[in-house]
Amino acid sequence: MNEEESLKELVSYWLNKARESLDAAQDELKACRLSFSVNRIYYACFYAVSAVLLQEKLRFKKHSGVRAAFHQHLVKSGKVSHEHGKLYDELFEARQRGDYIELVSFEKNQVEDWLQQASQFVETIKRLINND
Repeated sequence: MNEEESLKELVSYWLNKARESLDAAQDELKACRLSFSVNRIYYACFYAVSAVLLQEKLRFKKHSGVRAAFHQHLVKSGKVSHEHGKLYDELFEARQRGDYIELVSFEKNQVEDWLQQASQFVETIKRLINND
């Protein structure tokens, strides 16, 4: 397998992880485990962003690096809307709160909305990858 084929396989792997995370988020939402659903929603977006950045041969070890590169390379360039940029930031912060701060709770309506928006976000990233 050459480098280009290997890269395509990795991009596909991360996109698959994004889809699996959305499915898991839906399952957690149905079970009313909202914090876990928020975690999976964020990770769906994180994996999708990681895939599109990897396609550009950009890799990062920290979430903050992925977040910064997403804004620099995709939002500021207009490849991804500012609304998607805001959603990614909002999910990043919500996941941080849900995972690391005690006694945090989320409203079911908000989590449902985030899940719907994240599904659209992942589809936008897939289209961006497939057009390159």
